Amino acid sequence: MKIPTRIAFPFLVFIILSKINFLAKAQNTTISVNVGVILDFDTWTGKMGLSCINMALADFYASNSYYKTRLLLSSRDSKGDVVEAAAAAVDLIKNVEVQAIIGPESSMQAKFIINLGEKAQVPIVAFSATSPSLTSLQIPYFFQAAQNSSSQVKAISAIVQAYGWREVVPIYTNNEYGQGMIPFLIDALQEVDARVPYRSVIPPLASDYQIGEELYKLMTMQTRVFILHLPIDLGSRLFTKAKEIGMMSEGYVWILTSGMTNSIRSIESSVRDSMQGVLGLKTYVPKTIELENFTLRWKTKFHQDNPNILDVELNVKGLWAYDAASALARAVEKAGTKNFGFEYTTGSSNLTDLANMGVSLNGPKLRQALLDTRFTGLAGEFSLPNGQLQSSTFQIINVNGNGERGVAFWTPESGLIREFNSTNTSAYSTSRRNIGPIIWPGDSSSIPKGWEIPTNGKRLRVGVPVKDGFFEFVKVEHDASTNTTKVTGYSIDIFKAVMEALPYNVDYELIPFAKPNGESAGTYNDLVYQVYLGNFDALAADTAIVANRTNYIDFTLPYTESGVTMVVPIKDNERKNAWVFLKPLTWDLWITSGVFFVFIGFVVWVLEHRINEEFRGPPSHEIGTSLWYSFSTMVFAQKETLFSNLARFVVIIWIFVVFILTQSYTASLTSLLTVQQLQPTVTDVNQLIKNGEYVGYQEGSYVLEILEEMNFDPAKLRTYKSTEECDELLSKGSANGGIAAAFDDVPFMKVLLSQYCSKYTMIQSIYKNDGLGFVSSLSLSHVYVFVLVFPKGSPFVSDVSWAVLNVTEGEKMKEIEKAWFGDQSNCSSSNTQVSSGSLSLESFWGLFLIAGIASLSALIISFSKFLYKERRQIWINFDSKNSIWRRICHALRIVDNKDLSSHTFRNKPLKDGGDIDNVQGIGTRDASTNTCWSTSPISCSVHTEPKFTSSEDSRTPSGEYFIPIPHD
Repeated sequence: MKIPTRIAFPFLVFIILSKINFLAKAQNTTISVNVGVILDFDTWTGKMGLSCINMALADFYASNSYYKTRLLLSSRDSKGDVVEAAAAAVDLIKNVEVQAIIGPESSMQAKFIINLGEKAQVPIVAFSATSPSLTSLQIPYFFQAAQNSSSQVKAISAIVQAYGWREVVPIYTNNEYGQGMIPFLIDALQEVDARVPYRSVIPPLASDYQIGEELYKLMTMQTRVFILHLPIDLGSRLFTKAKEIGMMSEGYVWILTSGMTNSIRSIESSVRDSMQGVLGLKTYVPKTIELENFTLRWKTKFHQDNPNILDVELNVKGLWAYDAASALARAVEKAGTKNFGFEYTTGSSNLTDLANMGVSLNGPKLRQALLDTRFTGLAGEFSLPNGQLQSSTFQIINVNGNGERGVAFWTPESGLIREFNSTNTSAYSTSRRNIGPIIWPGDSSSIPKGWEIPTNGKRLRVGVPVKDGFFEFVKVEHDASTNTTKVTGYSIDIFKAVMEALPYNVDYELIPFAKPNGESAGTYNDLVYQVYLGNFDALAADTAIVANRTNYIDFTLPYTESGVTMVVPIKDNERKNAWVFLKPLTWDLWITSGVFFVFIGFVVWVLEHRINEEFRGPPSHEIGTSLWYSFSTMVFAQKETLFSNLARFVVIIWIFVVFILTQSYTASLTSLLTVQQLQPTVTDVNQLIKNGEYVGYQEGSYVLEILEEMNFDPAKLRTYKSTEECDELLSKGSANGGIAAAFDDVPFMKVLLSQYCSKYTMIQSIYKNDGLGFVSSLSLSHVYVFVLVFPKGSPFVSDVSWAVLNVTEGEKMKEIEKAWFGDQSNCSSSNTQVSSGSLSLESFWGLFLIAGIASLSALIISFSKFLYKERRQIWINFDSKNSIWRRICHALRIVDNKDLSSHTFRNKPLKDGGDIDNVQGIGTRDASTNTCWSTSPISCSVHTEPKFTSSEDSRTPSGEYFIPIPHD
């Protein structure tokens, strides 16, 4: 049905008017809630924050028109002053009775205002105060709706660890903003083994002269990695000055915290030109359509309100302000529309303004509503558990050209990652590969090493010891005519080669550790301590790494092998006696060989006895034949013929064993009789202690402490200064005023052996140390054996260690060793100890095992055949009523009898009478028991004469014959 136009139009007008009337009534029923805003209206953060707060409330109530509450803002200008901000807060709480306050702008202002909020139970919501010291106060009515600056320290330490920088200098201002994050930063850097040798503090109101003075001080230091945590205005002035004095050149590293990086687009272009190559951490904000639309609307609105400000950029602080205002509007609605008033203490009208402030009745509900508020804002997920915004993803940017370029991301779960996505669950990483290419200061693509030789013209002071001996390692010579000092030696050449291998030039001077008269100024421990005191920057010496020295200095990687060893005289064991032929074999091998000779003879006899005439006869003859045959295999002179294949198999295996055994014996005996046997006089340290022998060590060496720990009598210890003195003491011997052994580091003992290789030998290391290295006041990492020494925390450690590794693995090391120690190959072969150890059973037990298994197998097979062949007679024997002894005797007779079925007897004619012994026992009968024992195929009967069957061709047994058997 079609409605006429004249009716439809009035109806539509009625609906519109009704809607307008309803909205007007709804507008009249909303409740205004006073909320204060404290910002610095002259700063960019203040202008941007106030604009975003107003837009946030407009957008929020436009989409939530049904809300009963409306926030009514009362703004106050803090004028960048703590007192002004505090006065504004008192005015808002006491006179306006605000339910909450958004702001203030700085952490210094917030520290006082949050205490006022606590007293009045008025929530303070700060979107730009990021100091971690604010949340550490644990004031329940303070809400930090911004990213806490301490959340970025792990990201900074990850960057430092990725590039291997060992020293970092933080630059911060001495106020609440700057000092709050530093303790967290120091802890994070220490976790990645990065030191903070110096903290650069810039006053908040520092002049350009003060800034320049502090930067010049930094230039004279060796550290080149700086972490800048300054407000944007102070940081901009510092970079301008750093560019002016040359601190933005190649080799420098600048890392900005998020406080300055988040606002980097608002920095003037002239300042950005001074920041080329800087790294920075920027709060990561996901890009959304809502964010893009708001950015466009905000720029338009801001230009309308501020037509004189042309170049504007919205940063994350503006987004935090927008989200904080939206969160407060939600919380106020959730808290309800009752109890918006304040409760005042009775009789307080004469008190001060601070004491006369009332307490908000709605404060506890509003605080809890803020804690429970969660939503997705423009800056990401918004929630305030424990009063702290939960957001900790950072983007690492590199300032280059007119803007910044993202090179990586950092998350608490995954560490450094190249690309960010919400589903990234990879393991925590600090790998440099996850960071994109960076243009460093000075337009350099080379990664800075993080430190440089100070630019104050100071040379590296390298200490060297003054020695009385072992000049091969370090030798200091003073020329009185020219008043010059010459330092040479193996350790010095290594040090020079290492310095040349570094990728940069190091200017140094070698300074002897000596008194004015040229004598040594102390021990090696004293020399190491001089590095700790700062009198030397490094040590180039034959310095060993021991535990107590690591408390004062750092060591490089070693350039020689480690350990303390013992050197003793050697003597030729010329005692050749009549029993020397027994020495090639140990007693257990002699016994085992003898037992097997007898055992093999027995096995051969068992296998041949019934079928071989040569293994039959009287017992003494049979025993002699068996042993003779077995031992004759030793010289392969056996003459007896073997008929059993099993016996032949056993003998073949045994001959193989005997061949190996005799050849080994011959070789060992030849060595004993012809080769010179060089034996150490002492092989056991405990033997020296037990016998009370005198031992020696190098004067001034830490080896003394080791010998004392090993319970050597101090009265039995003697010192030497040179290889000549050590040789003299060892030659005399302990009984003649010398020593029985010398203890020292392996390198020193090798020098001794290179000169006296025919007289002494080195016993295995008795004590392990970390080695020798170089020392420095600039500090290195731990090293071994002979090392280079540097002070604790020196950046030289890693670089010099790398150079030491390159030198020791190259041809340069061989050239240096040959130049100072000569060719030791001949010497090392001449004093090599010839082992006089006898051949033991451990080397031959496998052969004896094979022979034993073969012999036992042959016996088992032979016995099995015997049982099968004689099963009838053996069964008859055991089935009779004779005693056990008689049965055993009869069984042994069967074993002892000839096996006439063997091919060796089968065609042999029987002799009448004379051969009766040969067949005796083939068939026997016991007349008393009427029991018969017979070998097959001959049966046994009562006949007494053999029965033959005649034929035309020959006389052959009929298959059955009878032989009379005498019986007991």
